[in-house]
Amino acid sequence: MQRRQWLHAAAFVGLTATGFHRSALAQATQVEVWKDPNCGCCHLWVEHLQAHGFKVAVRDVGNTAARKRLGMPEKLGSCHTATVGGYVIEGHVPAADIHRLLKARPVALGLSVPGMPIGSPGMDGPEYKGRKDAYDVLLVQKDGSTQSFQRYPGQARMAQRGGVQRVSDAAVTLPWATAEVRRIDKAAGKVALKHGEIKNLDMPPMSMVFQVKNPEQLDALQVGQKVRFQAVQENGAYWVVRIEAVAM
Repeated sequence: MQRRQWLHAAAFVGLTATGFHRSALAQATQVEVWKDPNCGCCHLWVEHLQAHGFKVAVRDVGNTAARKRLGMPEKLGSCHTATVGGYVIEGHVPAADIHRLLKARPVALGLSVPGMPIGSPGMDGPEYKGRKDAYDVLLVQKDGSTQSFQRYPGQARMAQRGGVQRVSDAAVTLPWATAEVRRIDKAAGKVALKHGEIKNLDMPPMSMVFQVKNPEQLDALQVGQKVRFQAVQENGAYWVVRIEAVAM
């Protein structure tokens, strides 16, 4: 009788453990994302996660406050921040790397792909014609230190100097692009633009959030306004150097 009771108890514990594991796994696939409502590449990244089995809840309130609250260093920042299974995910991290993170469960804050490298999920549409930037998915420790979690090789780009135009270049040499202002975040120094082609970055028309080198320029702008701007890529992030209203 005691042996039978022990077997029943063992079976119950096993079923309970299995149920707990399934519950934990289900919770791990729940992703919460903070992003700008006007960021097209963020929306495409969410679709990428959904296509790879994740259930995603989107908070269209921007991600600056969430990134700070969750402890992801600003220098590792991108256009969206997420949480999954107790980890923080910053930027265009491929779903395969998130699955690998949840399986290995290292002691870490999470993963980051700083900036918005072309070729990463959400930045890989047909308009980019197969172009890819080399980038690393970084494993971020709670003290802010990082190490490469996965390396993605790039392909040569057509734009000048590998598609990178630095701020140190004279602004007068940069071409102007046109756009409509979709959202202004003065506190974070960001602007969401629905823009035309940016020739010096070899970037097709799309909607995207940019950092602004001189946030004071945002004081003269309004949502819905037509503008022209000059942009650069620096350390994987896209920056507006100059932006001004277009006379109607």
